[in-house]
Amino acid sequence: MIELIHVDKTYGEGSNAVEALKDVSITIEDGKFTAILGKSGSGKSTLMNIIGALDSPTRGKVISGGLDLTAMSEKELAAYRNRSTGFVFQSFYLEPAFTVLENVAMPLTIAGVARREREERARKILIELGLEDKIPRKANELSGGQKQRVSIARALVHDPDIVLADEPTGNLDSANGREVMKLLRRISESGKSVVLVTHNSEDAKNADCFIRLADGCVLPDGEVPLS
Repeated sequence: MIELIHVDKTYGEGSNAVEALKDVSITIEDGKFTAILGKSGSGKSTLMNIIGALDSPTRGKVISGGLDLTAMSEKELAAYRNRSTGFVFQSFYLEPAFTVLENVAMPLTIAGVARREREERARKILIELGLEDKIPRKANELSGGQKQRVSIARALVHDPDIVLADEPTGNLDSANGREVMKLLRRISESGKSVVLVTHNSEDAKNADCFIRLADGCVLPDGEVPLS
């Protein structure tokens, strides 16, 4: 479980200060599919970055699995991210000249896992996601939908507790977008926490619970299913 307790996030100082998040207190339940829904500029990506320990709040606390992330050093936070969190982004962020296998194994390379083990683990998750035939191909040879499925495999390869997906269908057509959402749903049903950040209410309907943001604030109907 991840708890944010009275979290504020301010960028800049003085007259240039921008309040991205204001007194946010939320809980991300273990094994649930949670959607963070809001318009551009609502603070949803900032919220995702704080949940994923990519950024720190200006005020407030972030507790994950009993650990106070706001009390950790940068080195400790990096170790936490590499151990506990998988990230899926709209723009894929694959190395184009690397093979699919090399891209998926990247988090394990960073973690210092031996080559044979990381390649075995990367191959296993790719097969599980139906990407066995793409293993030897270069990332720049894939379609958008294939790239996003590879990025999801990369997010899963180190067996994280939580998967954070920031607008994962934003660069995909409708058919590929639906396939990615089905895959995220499957991941959630396997017992992992999935957090989807989106402005797309159709994507958000796949979630179990909802956090609605506007102008950096959580709206009071945050966990009411979308109509």
